[in-house]
Amino acid sequence: MIDRRMLLTGLAAAPLAGATVGCATRPAGSGRALKLVCFNIWHNQGDWPARERLLIDAIRAENPDVIALQEVLQDAAVGLPNQARTIADALGGYEMHFVSTDPEGSPRRYGNAILSRLPVLAHDSKKLEPLTDYRTAIRARVSVGGRPVDIVNTHLAWKPEQAPMRAQQIADLMAWLPQDGTPLIVMGDFNAVQEDAGLNALTGARFFSALPRGAAETTLNPAKGHQPRVIDHIFAEAAHFAPGDASVIGATPVDGEYPSDHFGVAATVRLR
Repeated sequence: MIDRRMLLTGLAAAPLAGATVGCATRPAGSGRALKLVCFNIWHNQGDWPARERLLIDAIRAENPDVIALQEVLQDAAVGLPNQARTIADALGGYEMHFVSTDPEGSPRRYGNAILSRLPVLAHDSKKLEPLTDYRTAIRARVSVGGRPVDIVNTHLAWKPEQAPMRAQQIADLMAWLPQDGTPLIVMGDFNAVQEDAGLNALTGARFFSALPRGAAETTLNPAKGHQPRVIDHIFAEAAHFAPGDASVIGATPVDGEYPSDHFGVAATVRLR
């Protein structure tokens, strides 16, 4: 039921549902491997019960250590428990942390989550400037073979012309993070391609994209009315990580349904 990755040397792509979905295989270092998945789950739009099953299947097939989810909803008015909690419980063995600009205890909360099957040493979250855009970041410090690694999940301003706002949000995020030399990975729905000026802080020499430019045509699902663009990213610090395999997941429909209006990104990086 789940689309399998194309494990080819270099960059590979295959036409799926009007999009080119790719996989990159690159030499990996000899350190401890860390498997990551990033997925915008489109809250409860469409046929959520059907999509929930497909999301869980797609993520389970990748067997990730850490999962970053965006557009996570819980809504008591429609009987919807926290979607990240539901996914974590279905997968089994994952600790879940959630952030929202909606106050704790509110019947409806919308935000981002990190799920980890690695030990979580610390976690925190932040509302990003400008506060009028209602964006957040969440950080989990996990133990990777006994070494601490900071993993951040975020979801940035969505309009094409908002590159200055995205730059402000990333600057606020980076200034908030601990400055103690801990290896850093930043994942999320950035609502921008890597060439966007708002992402300059993450697309320079300090970080590499686990899904390189050109490895996929889109992470937005054309079947849901989106123009093809790669806006979901996993950025890892080049000084601390070596790139490995990367792919787009959840891009093949099952009985006419997709997991989300985004495709997920799965990647392996290795601690140097």
